[in-house]
Amino acid sequence: MKKRFTPLALLAAAAAFASSAALADINVGVTVSATGPAASLGIPEKNTIDLMPRTIAGQKINFIVLDDASDTTKAVANTRKLISEDKVDLILGSSVTPNSLAMIDVVSEAKTPMISMAASARIVEPMDDKKKWVFKTPQNDIMMSLAIVEHMANSGIKTVGFIGFSDAYGEGWFQEFSKAAALKNIQIVDSERYARNDTSVTGQVLKLMAAKPDAILVAGSGTPAALPQKALKERGYTGKMYQTHGVANADFLRVGGKDVEGTFLPSGPVLVAAQLPASNPVKKSAMTYVAAYEGVHGKGSTSTFGGHAWDAGRLMIEALPVALKKAQPGTPEFRSALRDALEGLKEVAGAHGIFSMSPTDHLGLDQRARVMVKIENGTWKVQP
Repeated sequence: MKKRFTPLALLAAAAAFASSAALADINVGVTVSATGPAASLGIPEKNTIDLMPRTIAGQKINFIVLDDASDTTKAVANTRKLISEDKVDLILGSSVTPNSLAMIDVVSEAKTPMISMAASARIVEPMDDKKKWVFKTPQNDIMMSLAIVEHMANSGIKTVGFIGFSDAYGEGWFQEFSKAAALKNIQIVDSERYARNDTSVTGQVLKLMAAKPDAILVAGSGTPAALPQKALKERGYTGKMYQTHGVANADFLRVGGKDVEGTFLPSGPVLVAAQLPASNPVKKSAMTYVAAYEGVHGKGSTSTFGGHAWDAGRLMIEALPVALKKAQPGTPEFRSALRDALEGLKEVAGAHGIFSMSPTDHLGLDQRARVMVKIENGTWKVQP
């Protein structure tokens, strides 16, 4: 015997279907370096994911968070799993440049947008068919290199030594810093490398000191960036010390201790948000993140790395409602619409700056996204 459906029943069924479709979940995959050498970056990023909204534009958001242990192979495996098994519409991560670069092939092949929390400009430049699926939130190396070089020139520095990670982060920084230094006629008199998990850099430090530079720049990130500076201090180096924005967290201060006192570095405004004048265009949005993070983890717990994750969330929050007007979550059409929406974002206020994307710029930050700071008495002090 066949069932008969009344018009009312059919309408109710259609309404129920439409309702369930409208409430389809959005799955967001996250891979961060919560353990390993880059743990001081990944932990605050992971903590920041917990602060993100679980509903946007009426849609439930599911975050699937994985640890890549600061390992490139693991980051790629995580990305493949998130896309193939968890059917995510967006990837957030990873924490470091080598991992993020390795993930590009995976997300571009799957046509799934990705927002990296790593620094190198090579993650989004030069733009091509693969990188059009990739965005990032940390400031480019050249932006921060120019800030360092300007400070060096104003301080009368003529020669500089360089020591950086022996990976994409260190090489990217050397390339960009070399360009910036040439603009101010600052000579790089020695260039050294070391691995993130090295326990000694004695040979490199001896070469640096033999070159007698006015200043030394360490191009590392997280706590491993303290190693060369501690070794230089132990050997009696008295020139000016500079670090990159890759060290802007409390763990670096803890590990470096008195050996990193007096160090200069560029940073996103969030690191010293409370010290900024009210006229600073990023102060309000930066303080919003500081209040949210420290409300859970305690006063002084904010790091710039968590801020990069927060900004990835800010881009996601702004782009998702636009994409939802064009397609349903879980479909290729939605992922494509989300990519387009991210690329079209303008004047999105984050913890580090104001983001305005374009087809040729998948970072979208300008000079409002940087300040110079100095380590004084175990804390960060904004410089004029």
